[in-house]
Amino acid sequence: MKFSVLSLIGHAPHPLTGKLPAPADRFAEVVETAVAAERLGFDAYAVGERHAGPFLSSSPSVVLGALAARTSRIRLQTGVAVVAILDPVRVAEDYATLTQLARGRLELVIGKGAEAGHFALFGLDEERQWDLQAEKYALLRRLWSEENVDWEGEFRPPLKNVTTVPRPYGGPPRIWHGSATSRNSPELAAKYGDPLFTANAIQPRAAYAELIAHYRERFAAYGHDPARARVAAGSGGLLIANSEREAIARYKDLYEAKVAQTFQPQLAGRAGYNTPFRTIEDAIADGPQLIGSPQQIIDKILGYHAVYGHDLQSITVDGFGLAHAEQLETLQRFAEEIAPVVRREAPSTLWEAADGAPDAQDAQDTARNGAAHGGAGGYGR
Repeated sequence: MKFSVLSLIGHAPHPLTGKLPAPADRFAEVVETAVAAERLGFDAYAVGERHAGPFLSSSPSVVLGALAARTSRIRLQTGVAVVAILDPVRVAEDYATLTQLARGRLELVIGKGAEAGHFALFGLDEERQWDLQAEKYALLRRLWSEENVDWEGEFRPPLKNVTTVPRPYGGPPRIWHGSATSRNSPELAAKYGDPLFTANAIQPRAAYAELIAHYRERFAAYGHDPARARVAAGSGGLLIANSEREAIARYKDLYEAKVAQTFQPQLAGRAGYNTPFRTIEDAIADGPQLIGSPQQIIDKILGYHAVYGHDLQSITVDGFGLAHAEQLETLQRFAEEIAPVVRREAPSTLWEAADGAPDAQDAQDTARNGAAHGGAGGYGR
């Protein structure tokens, strides 16, 4: 198992005290957390994308650029890049620039986003969200794998003889598809032979397991080697204590206040927006949240692995309002007490020599040959 840390760069008042940090201080915390994650041996650090509400993550490429300057080993990811609302030419330019700054350490996780309202913000029809996602992703792939691209579609002006610059460092980066509630993202990932990143954040386990099963079935149906169907999983937040009793005593008020703060009544009954695990006891017992003793968290991750077969586990330490010092302490405890056990019990070849990804020369050859559809082999690093 590999491990990543995700921040959506939340910027809401503390659910108990009402205090609100300055935006510059939140950005500084994100950078320092990424530096700490690299020092502690985490494999990746991801920054989300939100364009409304209590978040500061509207420009993940800018934040990831800052992280590229402060780190040297850890992989950098989006979590997710909302390709459906963006211009693929701009996405290709921005993130190819990041691959150069990070010397190939970047991977994208793309999705249509879990934020209500961002389609209207960008003048787009939410009813067409999956059409937008499919067309814009197909164009992004071509822009990264081909030069002198001619293209015509529905949602942006045609392109004639376009080569975006810079070219990605070492060839096109691996692209994961974020999946939360719909079969559309697993289907798109399977079609192209790309890996799947299940949100695993709010709904019960069975809901995500169904989407992963669909992905694996369709991955093979499209003719890809089932052994290369990589899966990653998120979590609904991480709170570590010495025992379940201590976790409840220490975090109950914080957890439940945060759930109340983030509840969106206008989206009640719509999957993927409001957690059904409204008490900390429910979250510990049945939710995707990683709350409790180190052994409880190990058991939950391995329980998910038994169902999902995932290679990468994402955690979040800044989602509940912990002070930054406590976030770093939580990261350290996870790295020292939890990660080694899970790595041993659920080994993965992701990002290792046996990953099966092509080297830089393979990717450059693909670009020169103008391959518009090469499956996972064209998108691995």
